[in-house]
Amino acid sequence: MDTLAASIDAFMAPLASTLSSVVFFAVPLFGQDVPLVVLWLAIGALFFTFYLRFINIRGFWLAFRHVRGDFKDPSAEGEISHFRALATAISGTVGVGNIGGVAVAISLGGAGAAFWLFVAGFLSMSTKLIECTLGVKYRRVHPDGTVSGGPMYYLDAYFTERHWPKVGRSLGMLYALALVVGCFGVGNMFQSNQAYQQMLVITGGETSFLVDYSLAFGIVLAAIVGVVIIGGITSIARAAAVIVPFMAGIYILGCLVIISMSWENIPAAIASAVSGAFGSDAMAGGALGALIIGFQRALFSNEAGLGSASIAHSAVKTKEPASEGLVGLLEPFIDTVVVLTLSSLVILTTAVPNGLMGGELAGIELTSAAFAYHLPWAPYLIACAAVLFAFSTALAWSYYGLTAWNYLVGIGKWRTIAFQATFLTFFALGCVLELRAVLDFSDAMIFLIAIPNLIALYLFAPMVKREVESYLQEAT
Repeated sequence: MDTLAASIDAFMAPLASTLSSVVFFAVPLFGQDVPLVVLWLAIGALFFTFYLRFINIRGFWLAFRHVRGDFKDPSAEGEISHFRALATAISGTVGVGNIGGVAVAISLGGAGAAFWLFVAGFLSMSTKLIECTLGVKYRRVHPDGTVSGGPMYYLDAYFTERHWPKVGRSLGMLYALALVVGCFGVGNMFQSNQAYQQMLVITGGETSFLVDYSLAFGIVLAAIVGVVIIGGITSIARAAAVIVPFMAGIYILGCLVIISMSWENIPAAIASAVSGAFGSDAMAGGALGALIIGFQRALFSNEAGLGSASIAHSAVKTKEPASEGLVGLLEPFIDTVVVLTLSSLVILTTAVPNGLMGGELAGIELTSAAFAYHLPWAPYLIACAAVLFAFSTALAWSYYGLTAWNYLVGIGKWRTIAFQATFLTFFALGCVLELRAVLDFSDAMIFLIAIPNLIALYLFAPMVKREVESYLQEAT
């Protein structure tokens, strides 16, 4: 296995390096290197928030009412409810990075990164609204009642409506191809690998009985995932509707407990986040450095601008595309504004004052150590949350990848089985192989799709604005 991994990495390394250097190309700005993709996504989030007149505030309560079921329409086309569509999309974004990514961001960008992370999450809500509205508006409902939607479909539709079908189809295929390749890393091998690593942590580390059974662990985990995804989006959404509220609720409650046990540090934590966001902390590279790192962590977490979540939202039962756009507002709010902010406060109120930062601990290990400072058994909670996050993320990304695959090759029983079998095989191998180059390549492919997707969002923005405003008047 190690020889196979080394051979694959050796083959993929040049491709991954080339693609990553293009996608994550950094431009100098006020003495800081800013990744172009982060700048691209951040400007989009800022523009859409102002263009839609702070719809992330105006539409928040109506979004909650849709998730609650106030506007349920059994006669509408679609496969799942507003709540299950939101749960599925959140399962794809709330992952291991929500636990450990914040610790890395604060380590690199200082406390100010936490402030900008919060701001980025707030602004990203508007981007997500446009994506989800378009996902429903341009979805395709098949004769059997199943639904296909997402950026490849609305990219295709925009140019086809303007008599440039080849351009639309080409952009749609580019998006779908990048998503298919990317899903095997971001939502597949990385997730199973992190789940396995966390199980090792709570079962003895290097002395764990699982050390020699990584492949067996991967096969069992893949089998459980397979049982769920074989039923399609209805089965995935049903599982997500149970897992997401449970895992997010437990983690949020855990964060609140740890923060409350360090309550005396809360004022200083908030003050350091605000001052670091506008100050000149050398470690953070100044305010701009904190801003860049905070925005990067937030945007990479909630995936606003990538369009992937609109694939799940497009399966909702509704006659009004704008209704699901409003529901989409809640996704970055939960993922970033709530979960990542609470993770930040755990680090700032517990890890920083008690000297846990600056050593060998980083990422999820630092968050786990912060929990363990007050509750020695807490690492078990973190490990279980990480496994559930990894499992649910794989469920969502298997559906994203399959939808993109179907766009490329057409819908068919054996084509679906071929993709799902391949996805599960890679998922099992993720516990065994640490294919750094493969993961780097898939990361770059995922963020490559932000380029055509955000262009589509700009082009569609006037139409979405009219549709959302019209729906707000009708529903309120």
